[in-house]
Amino acid sequence: MNQLLCFTTAFCLILFNIFIEAGSVGVNYGMLGNNLPPPSVVIALLKSRGITRVRLFNPNHDALQALEGSGINVILGTLNQDLQNLGSDLSFARSWVQENVIPYSEAVTFRCISTGNEVIPSDLAVHVLPAMRNLKAALVEANLGEIPVSTTVSTAIIGNSYPPSQGEFTKEVSPIMKPITEFLAATKSPLLVNVYPYFAYIYDQQDISLAYAIFNCSEVVVKDGQLGYKNLFDAITDAVYSALEKVGGNSIVIVVSESGWPSKENGEIATIANSQMYNNKLIAHVNGESGTPKRPGRSIEAYVFAIFNENLKPPGTEQHFGLYYPNMTEVYHVEFTH
Repeated sequence: MNQLLCFTTAFCLILFNIFIEAGSVGVNYGMLGNNLPPPSVVIALLKSRGITRVRLFNPNHDALQALEGSGINVILGTLNQDLQNLGSDLSFARSWVQENVIPYSEAVTFRCISTGNEVIPSDLAVHVLPAMRNLKAALVEANLGEIPVSTTVSTAIIGNSYPPSQGEFTKEVSPIMKPITEFLAATKSPLLVNVYPYFAYIYDQQDISLAYAIFNCSEVVVKDGQLGYKNLFDAITDAVYSALEKVGGNSIVIVVSESGWPSKENGEIATIANSQMYNNKLIAHVNGESGTPKRPGRSIEAYVFAIFNENLKPPGTEQHFGLYYPNMTEVYHVEFTH
């Protein structure tokens, strides 16, 4: 009770001090912490910031109940360990939808179901498409067929990525990604992609500048035919678009399901200043109408990683991607509208 009182008091202070904002950028709501506020307080915080999109990594019923009537659109993930059962047993998929979607469907807007998170490539990859098909069938049976079904991938699916027009799936994942691409195109569903310039930068600092990685370049850095790239985020995203095009996925839209920059535990790279610059410029970029060089003229649906620093994640930078500390104070301020 005292813990809840502390969280509620802190939340009221935040409400008093912040400017109410609105926008289409979402956030990832991770829960790998033993000191996080209850979902009802977290969802109230998102509403106070005008955040209208959230991604849940698994069906947390306290969070789903808190989201009822909130007006916040939800990407709902399945547990990776459920993929084999979801793919091999239609009745399991029906039960999953009955337990995790149907009870909330009248008061929660489901943007998408994410069938697993970053399991391509892995031993679980073969189960992703069968699970997607069964979940879609279960949703259709429940008269919820308008909810898209997809999967979340990392950029480990991409082999060659430079220049972006040469982007293609690795030989290992191509037999998996081609039929998934066909499914997404047929059902008019997006591909969810976790885009992290941070990781690309730290593993290739000889060829990539920090300014290019954190949206701090005003001039074109990479020329790719007629297209010019001023930031690494666009280059990574367009490399995935190129890979999709090479297997017939020209119509598929990428939703950036995660992107962020850590604020601690990697010297002068993972700092509050760099993290704040990256996330503020990311939000301004995706909220604008510039799009990417390959897909210009439209905003980009994207989800910042993450709401909180989570102390049960692996030690190091993984624990320091949050916009907020668990006590509900900001690590640094971000503007969700520009």
